[in-house]
Amino acid sequence: MWLGPEEVLVANALWVTERANPFFVLQRRRGHGKGGGLTGLLVGTLDVVLDSSARVAPYRILHQTQDSQVYWTVACGSSRKEITKHWEWLENNLLQTLSIFDNEEDITTFVKGKIHGIIAEENKNLQPQGDEDPGKFKEAELKMRKQFGMPEGEKLVNYYSCSYWKGRVPRQGWLYLTVNHLCFYSFLLGKEVSLVVQWVDVTRLEKNATLLFPESIRVDTRDQELFFSMFLNISETFKLMEQLANLAMRQLLDNEGFLEDKALPRPPRPHRNISALKRDLDARAKNECYCATFRLPGDERLDGHTGCTLWTPFNKLHISGQMFISSNYICFASKEEDACHLIIPLREVTIVEKADSSSVLPSPLSISTKSKMTFLFANLKDRDFLVQRISDFLQKMPSKPPGNSRAGRKASIVDSAPEAKEKMKEESWHIHFFEYGRGMCMYRTARTRELVLKGIPESLRGELWLLFSGAWNEMVTHPGYYAELVEMSTGKYSLATEEIERDLHRSMPEHPAFQNELGIAALRRVLTAYAFRNPTIGYCQAMNIVTSVLLLYGSEEEAFWLLVALCERMLPDYYNTRVVGALVDQGIFEELTRDFLPQLSEKMQDLGVIPSISLSWFLTLFLSVMPFESAAVIVDCFFYEGIKVILQVALAILDANMEQLLGCSDEGEAMTVLGRYLDNVVNKQSVSPPIPHLHALLTSGDDPPEEVDIFDLLKMSYEKFSSLRAEDIEQMRFKQRLKVIQSLEDTAKRSVVRAIPGDVGFSIEELEDLYMVFKAKQLASQYWGSSHPAAVRRDPSLPYLEQYRIDTNQFRELFASLTPWACGSHTPVLAGRMFRLLDENKDSLINFKEFVTGMSRMYHGDLTEKLKVLYKLHLPPALSPEEAESALEATHYFTENSSSEASPLTSDLDLFLPWEAQEALQQEEQEGAGNDIQEKRREEKGTSPPEYRHYLRMWAKEKEGQKETIKDLPKMNQEQFIELCKTLYNMFSEDPMEQDLYHAIATVASLLLRIGEVGRRFSAWSGRESRDSAPEEGEPPALDPPQDAAQELQPPAAGYPQAKAGGDTHLGKAPQESQVVGEGGGSEGRGSPSQPLSDDETKDDMSMSSYSVVSTGSLQCEDLADDTVLVGGEAHSPVATTHSGGAIDTDWCISFEQILASILTESVLVNFFEKRVDIGLKIKDQRKVERQFSTSSDHEQSAVLG
Repeated sequence: MWLGPEEVLVANALWVTERANPFFVLQRRRGHGKGGGLTGLLVGTLDVVLDSSARVAPYRILHQTQDSQVYWTVACGSSRKEITKHWEWLENNLLQTLSIFDNEEDITTFVKGKIHGIIAEENKNLQPQGDEDPGKFKEAELKMRKQFGMPEGEKLVNYYSCSYWKGRVPRQGWLYLTVNHLCFYSFLLGKEVSLVVQWVDVTRLEKNATLLFPESIRVDTRDQELFFSMFLNISETFKLMEQLANLAMRQLLDNEGFLEDKALPRPPRPHRNISALKRDLDARAKNECYCATFRLPGDERLDGHTGCTLWTPFNKLHISGQMFISSNYICFASKEEDACHLIIPLREVTIVEKADSSSVLPSPLSISTKSKMTFLFANLKDRDFLVQRISDFLQKMPSKPPGNSRAGRKASIVDSAPEAKEKMKEESWHIHFFEYGRGMCMYRTARTRELVLKGIPESLRGELWLLFSGAWNEMVTHPGYYAELVEMSTGKYSLATEEIERDLHRSMPEHPAFQNELGIAALRRVLTAYAFRNPTIGYCQAMNIVTSVLLLYGSEEEAFWLLVALCERMLPDYYNTRVVGALVDQGIFEELTRDFLPQLSEKMQDLGVIPSISLSWFLTLFLSVMPFESAAVIVDCFFYEGIKVILQVALAILDANMEQLLGCSDEGEAMTVLGRYLDNVVNKQSVSPPIPHLHALLTSGDDPPEEVDIFDLLKMSYEKFSSLRAEDIEQMRFKQRLKVIQSLEDTAKRSVVRAIPGDVGFSIEELEDLYMVFKAKQLASQYWGSSHPAAVRRDPSLPYLEQYRIDTNQFRELFASLTPWACGSHTPVLAGRMFRLLDENKDSLINFKEFVTGMSRMYHGDLTEKLKVLYKLHLPPALSPEEAESALEATHYFTENSSSEASPLTSDLDLFLPWEAQEALQQEEQEGAGNDIQEKRREEKGTSPPEYRHYLRMWAKEKEGQKETIKDLPKMNQEQFIELCKTLYNMFSEDPMEQDLYHAIATVASLLLRIGEVGRRFSAWSGRESRDSAPEEGEPPALDPPQDAAQELQPPAAGYPQAKAGGDTHLGKAPQESQVVGEGGGSEGRGSPSQPLSDDETKDDMSMSSYSVVSTGSLQCEDLADDTVLVGGEAHSPVATTHSGGAIDTDWCISFEQILASILTESVLVNFFEKRVDIGLKIKDQRKVERQFSTSSDHEQSAVLG
């Protein structure tokens, strides 16, 4: 490729000059190509270790002038062909022009300008508009694609110098992190290492340090463990790897591929050597952290942040921290975690003004809100720019903002009489509101947490839940949304609504609010509305219990938005079909148990208790296992603190029951211990009458356990386990998510493999390997696009078998690498036909079961099965009309040799005439005479068979789903047969027995063409016979053919060679006689070959050697009933009904039995189709391309990478 000219002071160090002219020099890197010795090895090693972007290209072109010692690089190339192309261009286009210049400086200036112009033109054509990647990074990305064989759709995010530990030896090289792959390349002293790992295959990713490996990053897949170390900035690298692996897991979980977020802010001055994708991912990570910290809607976009101080009037201090600005909010977070958090919605802002600066308060900014609160920020670095950004966002706010924070709140279902403690709580909160503000703009401090831990009064619970969860923001910015959803969903039926109806009466049946239709109807509307809002989740068990509690403290609309906050932000992926989020947090709980309660952890693992308890505890926030009044206090803390509280309480419960749990002998006993403990967690401050809890049934008749106050339990959980931090939990979530999703993928793989019938012939291991290759192909379409959008869009809610499906282009690629029938350039055509054959529902997609069925027929069928598949591939629907038409052009290729034998008198294939006669007659029997025979029989018997027996037989046949036999296969016309021959010729091109196979197929093809020709002529004779010699009305047709005709039609009982020797004398009369009868127009028609043959004659007909291997049942000419009547008036040729595209010769046809019998005469063809092929080797080769692999070569890289 052309390079921007750069100075080179020492032109010949490490390079060898191969071509030169007065203005340019073409050089090769020492050690590249043949020879090179030790120098070459050292140079290659230096290139990899020291190069700042990627391995140095082995060829380059320098510009020079005669008197100057300075050289300029103008081009480089990875191959001789590429560099030669550039060299020739320079010689043809520049040499003559440069010779005109007198001044050498002018020559150099002209060359540099020309090269820059070429590069600019290429970049304009190749790079998309708006690409901000710096030149050095683009160069590295191009080299990465070339090195690992990646398509242009694969984007490089960043690259790092590091060491890969192969055994105990570090290999210094370069780590490339792309959107979908982790790639590593190293070349040290002649040893080359190349690795490619898909992010979706990563099962473990962690940063650790051991004695063997210094500070390193460990990457595990199902097949291997990889260690990388010696990074300049290991934290940055690991953070980026985490992000990319997380994106891949999200792709497996809900099919969300990586899309660049155009709404995220772009830096005005891009950093050198950092890609636009890397900046995008960094911005995305900051945005997600911002939304999670302040519980903002998921579509909020962080615009920027800056350091500042905030004046806090409640303690008269300036607190240092960070100000964050987004399109709808201004937020503040103090450096100390609990000092102060603040959220100011721009919809509440009335005035933003710059106050006067002073030495005490530099660059102050005052923001006033509708609730008469004023916030004073200071120490702002770029105050003017900040004010301008806030002004821009304020101008975009809707002109009529929603009402104030408490207007219009409906009374909750619960309305209990307050008592002394409840009044004290309310008073404490009102004092807090006075000092710290009320509503969304409240200062949130350590004092706020203390009040939450003491319990939120029931009168304020709904309001504070909405504020702390962030649900209030979404509710006020989407007025009328819930009402619209309710209207849309009313009366609609779906699987979700059916499940909701089933669970409605199981939702807190002990609470009075849900013992009447009023509460049940409200719950139904909220759950149904959410199912319509988010069909991906729809409805999941446990949502009914949580929603019923939300309804107790707020209106329907408030409960709906709290449910949205819960399902989509606070408990991510908890309520999808596979409860992934709950399983992830269950893994965190197990890990925390090992860390905090090591002596109990092993016992719990042995008993298998944690999976049983954690799902019910986490999914329902303890509401299903603890008395309602107590669980509500945990929900208070959860909306303020998040999942951290749930984990702390769960650990505290295990800690409180440690002695009893250590003494348990089985899971049931441990569950009883925990159940009894939870039933006796009470809330003594509750003003509502105690509601009996369903789990109280676990309490036996012995002395009940001691009551535990919920506030004591919370206090203990904070004292013992408060070291848990939200950041640590998110880190653990990532680690567990990898495990859980890969475990679910393994479960899906096993389920799909179990769904495959046992007769496919593949082993379980082979099926699992095939599934991984199939899945990788489908995922590749998400990386780099596909022609079929449905193939890209995977629906995780579908059954496992239907989740991964591939389209025709993906199938072609898999077929080419896995098929035992390699046909060279004809392979894609055959793959397309196989796809159409397997796509039974015609949706242009096939699932894994259909894919395996097709592979199985090619690999494990017997000779007949394999030929049957090949035969079907050349009939509709597998053979498209366009392909059939193209076969017409090739017909003469096969028919030239047989044209000289067209005369029926001299053809040694006339011995097949009785066969064709019999098939045509059987068709006549079925189509022409069937009704007459049935009527005749019924008249003789005087009764008709009972209808119900007929239907019973029909249903029995349908139920049986009888296996298809060769009798069921339609016949093949000439164009289809030519296509079949083309396929066979292509199939044999790479076989060691190529010449023998060609000879055999030529023999078989000629034989079959002549068989079809005889059938065509017979069809013409029978058609003429049916017109000229139809029996008169009322005249009974003859039942037996004349003896002489039968004798003439009967073939010799010996094999085909004898038939060839003496067939003319026996069979020459039959066509003559039939012609005479046809022309004479005799009404008796006794000499016509349309008469049936006797059973003996049929047997004799089948005694020929070329058909002796075919079963009697496959010849379609047995079981003729004694009283069968054949009417010659309607001679329907079976060929006439053959479906094919384009114009076809309806009289020429060939049957599968004829093809099978002909192939069986050639042992070399039989051996070819019966030869066993190991699919394991082909899968291994395919996985090298699709997944990870490691190679080591003497010097040159393997030809196939990626």
